Amino acid sequence: MNQDITLRLPNGQYFNKWEKPQIYDRELHVACNHFAASDENDGSPDHPLKTINAAAAIAAPGTHVWIHKGVYRECIHPVRGGDGTDKMICYEACHNEDVVVKASVIACHFKESEGWNRMPFTLEMKREISHVKIWETKLVPEEFKGYNPFCAVNILHDRLFIEYDKTDMTTYLNRRGMVFCDGKPLKQVALYHQMGELAGSYWVEANGQTVHFRLENDEHPADHLIELTCREQCFAPQIPFLSYIKVKGLTCAHAATGAPVPQRGSISCYRGHHWIIEDCTIDWANGVGIDIGNECWHHSYIENQVIGFSIIRRCKIYDVGVCGIAGLFAKNLLIEDNLIQKTGWQEMELSWEAGAIKVHSCTNSVIRRNIFTKTYRADHLWMDMANENNRITQNLFLDGLMQREAIFIECSRDDINLIDNNIFWNIEGRFHPNQIPKEPGSSGWYKMEESDVINGYAIYGEGTDHIHIINNFIGKCRSAGYFAKTVSFRIAGTRGGTSRDTRIWNNIFYDCKEAAIKFPTKQNESEGNLYMNMPGGYLRILYPAPEVCLDLQAWQDFYGFDLQGQEGLFDVEIDTEKFTMAIKRKKDRPMPFARTYEKHNYIFETKKIQNVRTNMIAANDFFGNAVTDELRVPGPFVDLAENQVISIDPRKKENVR
Repeated sequence: MNQDITLRLPNGQYFNKWEKPQIYDRELHVACNHFAASDENDGSPDHPLKTINAAAAIAAPGTHVWIHKGVYRECIHPVRGGDGTDKMICYEACHNEDVVVKASVIACHFKESEGWNRMPFTLEMKREISHVKIWETKLVPEEFKGYNPFCAVNILHDRLFIEYDKTDMTTYLNRRGMVFCDGKPLKQVALYHQMGELAGSYWVEANGQTVHFRLENDEHPADHLIELTCREQCFAPQIPFLSYIKVKGLTCAHAATGAPVPQRGSISCYRGHHWIIEDCTIDWANGVGIDIGNECWHHSYIENQVIGFSIIRRCKIYDVGVCGIAGLFAKNLLIEDNLIQKTGWQEMELSWEAGAIKVHSCTNSVIRRNIFTKTYRADHLWMDMANENNRITQNLFLDGLMQREAIFIECSRDDINLIDNNIFWNIEGRFHPNQIPKEPGSSGWYKMEESDVINGYAIYGEGTDHIHIINNFIGKCRSAGYFAKTVSFRIAGTRGGTSRDTRIWNNIFYDCKEAAIKFPTKQNESEGNLYMNMPGGYLRILYPAPEVCLDLQAWQDFYGFDLQGQEGLFDVEIDTEKFTMAIKRKKDRPMPFARTYEKHNYIFETKKIQNVRTNMIAANDFFGNAVTDELRVPGPFVDLAENQVISIDPRKKENVR
């Protein structure tokens, strides 16, 4: 039997694919819009149930719950899990119908807001702006029974991570409740009068029972659909450890989850294992989109507890406030073919959980063929503590907005984490330009080490050993493609970090503003890389001081690195909306300095790029094709054609239902 080469882990073994075809012995139908729907029915096609929870109450192992088109304003609480990998319980949108589960209610009663100052209080009160229309709505107690997100602030019970001197606490102390107008969120403000300055905003009274809001263009709310979030989650067991559950094709919207930890998602496995979450959409979750791990590190240790073994496939995760997918201590994960977009709008990057994907102590897992895009002030992927034998392959990491790094791997020391055949593009960095030290004249020439203000890295390793970075395309990093810190005094287990045995092989680095590589020490490897459009001193070793800033020739001569390395000048274009890429000959070559072109043997045509030795730990290309030749071109493609626009959308469609 031929194995899928992209599922081969760094240790040479293949990912444990436990998924099996299902034969269900019972079907239940739910159809909220059916004229005869009732929770007293038997769940047959002609006598469907009205709510999904009614089906969840009676679904047993081997049950297939078919959910028909409609908007379901409920949180689904499965009562049972399956009995094993061949006897799961499945909740599925019937025939790809639009099934939307909303954690919100429709607001119907409004009146003009009165009795509050619309301008900041000063000794000289300014005349209020007459055209501003602010409305209020009072919450209906029955609709918020058991959970009122407008009473609760975002931050939850674990606040140890907060560095108060560095943190703007505004979003942490905002209420969890959200307000939507025609499906678009209003922006929460901290003070009533700020609505006078910002159309499309809302403010919550101290007791959380009344919400004041201002619409765009100061319109009347009766002309729009106004929704208020009233539930924490959309699909979540109330009983922990339920396992062997499949959720397919549901859209889960408006979950009023809090800031992690605990990690409680719009869709939650609640510490269960062997879940499949497939073809689902997460639309606007306040804190976490999907959680598939152990929820919180404060839970008591359970001997032989199984955590993880879950699959997230072909989902679309939009506009999650802090963390798109959270997997605390989850192992044997398969996360594939997902689109994760616009994570991080809560601006909680200094918390411990901000990322499109955040995992802890993840082992034997594969993250492949996903698109991470427009992540804001958070990482695309953050792997925290003791991650081993994982593979990150065939992904797009695009448009990291105010992002320090695309991938952050910290405190992982005992085994390989493989990052191969991915595309990184536009990591903006997150720093204040006014904090960059000024270096008038030649003063900057004599410093012993660089300032640590500027960031923006494709991959950042913190106290992490054995990162293997192979056959990637890494472009437009504000600082560097790879950067690491040793973090020697963070003792995890029995030792501190060294950031050694990083192996950077056969990648393409393009237009990184400071450097392609910043090794912390020379106890690492670099070979077969192609460097395009790089600044001077783009290959660096930071310690021991003084730091060295080298070109390719000196890199080779002084350290024996990149003996197969090459340099080139090209124009690369990536369309981050259409997911296309083109490599072109460079139109405008920079003015050479001191016979630069002659000394460096720059390549100007892709056909002149030399093949390098294939590293068989990553024996496939970006599209998943096996590579068996001993030699291949650097980067994630086996062919670098000029002037051709190619699709780089890595996601695979569903072949068989």
